Amino acid sequence: MVSATLTEVAKFLKPGIKTISIDKMAEQFIRDNGGVPSFKGYNGFKYSLCISVNDVVVHGFPSEYELKDGDIISVDCGVYMNGYHGDSAYTFAIGNVKDEVLQLLNVTKESVYKGVVQAREHNRVGDISFAVENFTNREHGYGVVRELVGHGVGKNLHEDPQVPNFGKRGDGKRLKEGMVLAIEPMINLGTREVYTLDDGWTVVTKDGKPSAHFEHTTAVRRNKGETLSSFAVIEAAEKANTELNSSYYELPLATQL
Repeated sequence: MVSATLTEVAKFLKPGIKTISIDKMAEQFIRDNGGVPSFKGYNGFKYSLCISVNDVVVHGFPSEYELKDGDIISVDCGVYMNGYHGDSAYTFAIGNVKDEVLQLLNVTKESVYKGVVQAREHNRVGDISFAVENFTNREHGYGVVRELVGHGVGKNLHEDPQVPNFGKRGDGKRLKEGMVLAIEPMINLGTREVYTLDDGWTVVTKDGKPSAHFEHTTAVRRNKGETLSSFAVIEAAEKANTELNSSYYELPLATQL
């Protein structure tokens, strides 16, 4: 259901869309399909989605902001259904995004899978953490956010253990088959340093550079982790929407109107 909701978001995105309209669409979709938005009302959070644009790392509020060509937008979605929570995030490119920012998105997405591979029985949380940090920071030089981490997920939205995106091999809690984790790298183009706005929720990069966020709900298995959420359906919708919008902007202005 989480993946299906993010797929609907992928179909909906284009320049000129207000981020509050994305939230309203997603909530209606979730409820129409028998789910409940996990985030709405959580510790006073007022929305169904966390929508974070450009230098907003996570926990951004949906608002009257209109998406612009060149923006990136991280959409974090949680759904409660059949007694359990699902949690996944995806960062979308809007229109013509700079190559260095697209590279940040690609590396951050790939780093999720680096972590998933390590989510196997008898490994430790630190093996996931090291895999993410090694790929994003040591290999690519990006800033890895330390103030915010992944977590266990299941009957509650946030459960033990915490899953940092930095750390050492062999550190942390030992993984057991059947555990379910939200692996969610939050990676900055520049410095890893962040701060929280006066609203108490919105986390932004200290240097104002873009940040990417991808997340999979992942089951610990014997040989490697299993992603319970899916990016494949989101990517297919994202590609189709990009092609549609590209065709639209190639039309003469009078035809667009």
